[in-house]
Amino acid sequence: MAHPLVIYIPGLLPKPEPEKHREALLRCVLAGLRRVDAPVADAIEATPGSFDIVSWTYDFYRTHRDIDIDRAAIEAVILRAEASATDIAEASSWSRRLTRWIYTLGDMLPFLIPHLASERMEVHLRDLMRYERNKNGIAEHVRRMLKVPLLAASGGEHPVLLIGHSMGSIISYDALWELSHNHGNPVSIDLFLTMGSPLGQRFMQRRISGHDKSGVDRYPRNIRRWKNLTAIGDLTAIDPWLANDFGEMLELGLVESIDDEETFNYFRLDGELNVHAEYGYLANEKTALTIAKWWRGHDASLPD
Repeated sequence: MAHPLVIYIPGLLPKPEPEKHREALLRCVLAGLRRVDAPVADAIEATPGSFDIVSWTYDFYRTHRDIDIDRAAIEAVILRAEASATDIAEASSWSRRLTRWIYTLGDMLPFLIPHLASERMEVHLRDLMRYERNKNGIAEHVRRMLKVPLLAASGGEHPVLLIGHSMGSIISYDALWELSHNHGNPVSIDLFLTMGSPLGQRFMQRRISGHDKSGVDRYPRNIRRWKNLTAIGDLTAIDPWLANDFGEMLELGLVESIDDEETFNYFRLDGELNVHAEYGYLANEKTALTIAKWWRGHDASLPD
């Protein structure tokens, strides 16, 4: 079997140019791994093509984000091993819990969303609806950008860990459903890792591929195991528990396991805590432990 392959797909908003973005993301991954399993970090770093990203946001927004805006914050999160007491208190604050409750109310009663949405949420909803309506074929194009490396990995017999952050988890889910039901393709994801995912929201569940089907036709059939990681205080993942929402996949034998776990994301940009940030998720110890355990399951050459 070919070497293991980690494929990462980011969420909404413009991202840096692909090579600069990939380099920053990989540095976060390796930093986390070196704290929990240095041999795996060395193996990934030494294996060409072992970490790939799906850079879809330029096609969606027609612009890149300047990496220099985030550079100092990325360096800071790479150097830190865990959340501070201040980070934990802020992420767990009553104001965030109240906001989460308000957002949950809006998810249950969609007619309230226009009255509850912040400016940032309105931007995300606008972009989400553009994807959902497939304006100018953009959603099909974005999913195709993910399908290409998945098909290549399948053809090369690479075991795949697919990581979807935020909206990237929605795109991943939709693409996997389409590969299962519309393409009849044998693509198999050994581990699907979602981070800061909105898949727990009813708003999203009424829009993802297969939502109007039942039984095995409702879900992807190409995920072996699913791990969902949510940072405390992440207001994009207001429902951090996916096992209850997608438990029917277990009952139908479509997936071996769905595991939810919470953590703390301590990424700060200009002093402001951003518990949803992709760099913080990827440098996180629990992400590193997940990747390390998975990689070791497919690389017998590693020392104990």
